[in-house]
Amino acid sequence: MRILIIGGYGTIGKRVTEHFSMEHQVILAGRNNGDIQVDISDSESIEKMYRDAGELDAVICIAGEAKWAPFYDMSEADYQVGLQSKLMGQVNLVRLGAEYLPKGASITLTTGILADDPVPMTTSAAMVNGGIHSFVKAVDLEIKKGIRVNVVSSGLVEDAVEKYSSYFPGHHPIPMDKVVRAYIRSVEGRGRGEIIRIYE
Repeated sequence: MRILIIGGYGTIGKRVTEHFSMEHQVILAGRNNGDIQVDISDSESIEKMYRDAGELDAVICIAGEAKWAPFYDMSEADYQVGLQSKLMGQVNLVRLGAEYLPKGASITLTTGILADDPVPMTTSAAMVNGGIHSFVKAVDLEIKKGIRVNVVSSGLVEDAVEKYSSYFPGHHPIPMDKVVRAYIRSVEGRGRGEIIRIYE
């Protein structure tokens, strides 16, 4: 398969890239590095990415930003960061991918446990993640050409414990191989409209 991975240099992305590169042709896309440059907050940039990438069998997005801050410190502009990047960025990957991707292709989006189990300072991130979950279930009812859209939602991953454990007291770190298997399930399985939760 030809698989486009957006955000393949991040904590989760590099592990996912390592796996799929063993048996598939992987094209990496990122804002500042990769085989193709893309800014997912810009729909024109996404469209150019699809044109440059050529025919693909699967797209994986492990990218997108959202502001973390106390609720009373959040401005409308702060919320717009998550809405434009992580939410609409991934929505536009599907919206434009529906036109560019061939029959039977798959798109895998990424969220996280905050959609179901938020912690302080995550009103924006939790809202965006929940929105993507609802979008994935709804778009499956209408998307054509047999394109499958799923989302992987993981808890605090082992490789990020040192950086984020203070935000998630008592959470059990998720082994990286378990997270990678969730992406394998989405790409190589037959599920569609699924929220693949990896929380334990």
